[in-house]
Amino acid sequence: MQLEVKALPLDHVETQYWEALPNGRVQCNLCPNHCRMTEGQRGACFVRMNRGGRVALTTYGRSSGFCVDPIEKKPLNHFLPGTSVLSFGTAGCNLACRFCQNWDISRSREMDTLADSASPDALADAAVRLGCPSVAFTYNDPVIFMEYAIDIARTCRARGIRTVAVTAGYICEEPRREFFAHMDAANVDLKGFTESFYQKLCGAQLAPVLETLIYLKRETRVWLELTTLLIPDENDSDDELDAMTKWVYRELGPDVPHHFTAFHPDYKMLDVPATPPETLARAREIAMGNGLRFVYTGNVRDEVGGSTYCPGCGARVIGRDGYTITDWALTDDSRCVSCRRPIPGVFEGEPGRWGGRRMAVRLGRQ
Repeated sequence: MQLEVKALPLDHVETQYWEALPNGRVQCNLCPNHCRMTEGQRGACFVRMNRGGRVALTTYGRSSGFCVDPIEKKPLNHFLPGTSVLSFGTAGCNLACRFCQNWDISRSREMDTLADSASPDALADAAVRLGCPSVAFTYNDPVIFMEYAIDIARTCRARGIRTVAVTAGYICEEPRREFFAHMDAANVDLKGFTESFYQKLCGAQLAPVLETLIYLKRETRVWLELTTLLIPDENDSDDELDAMTKWVYRELGPDVPHHFTAFHPDYKMLDVPATPPETLARAREIAMGNGLRFVYTGNVRDEVGGSTYCPGCGARVIGRDGYTITDWALTDDSRCVSCRRPIPGVFEGEPGRWGGRRMAVRLGRQ
């Protein structure tokens, strides 16, 4: 008897990282969740499902919206400063953070959230047309729609457009290598530095994230920056910040930029107060005391904590007021004007002039 295999819908594509289990179940091996699904069941991320005994991505070519942002909003401070980035996400997430600041997208179970559509060609063409030198996979974690993200990255690279992954880094070893081979930059959320924090507040594990960070720094040329959202009384103690930043210095080196950002009450943590600016300043001081050279504060107005300083002479080489660049003291070959020390990053002469604008765009509608 010949088994009939039904064609997948247009926004469903078969994935690679899975294995068949007994009784018609399949196990997704994209991330450490290793979701086991019966026919028609979706994984924890919601966008990967068992369809006909295969794991399919169900959101290929669909988005929750497109927006032109400043690259500093990702946040990336050492990657094409001042330029615009075409940003988009889909739906779902493979973590379950109780403090998610984009929960309406990342925790969405409504396919109506995916009102926009764009092929990789259309998206790359839009980036060129809008004058964006990069495209960011953001708002929800791109590893869960890696097939779509990789196809976009390939198309963008052919047009001279770079791609950025804003991710929690929660991905298994083999797909990790494939995914990041197509990325030019990544901002990875290092959400805390204890297993208990990841388990209790994220529904995940810390160790795979640390493995991703070490892989990115030691085995790729992807430009890497880190972000830690500081939540009062959860991950903001001196001891945890000291341990985290010592690990970053030891395993990733002193030049990986680290952003400490302010929490605001949201999603399932509405009873937790917003992060005081003093906490961000304290985290920055601890990190720099442990040898990190480029430490930033975010989600607050802080020109000192938002600016870039030369680790050689202390001169301000990139001044920032919010997302707007106010000073630029780098040579064409990315050195401090005052002492000629190289500043690590991806710089291309003069900075962009996009400023703090945010512009929603529509590329298509299903």
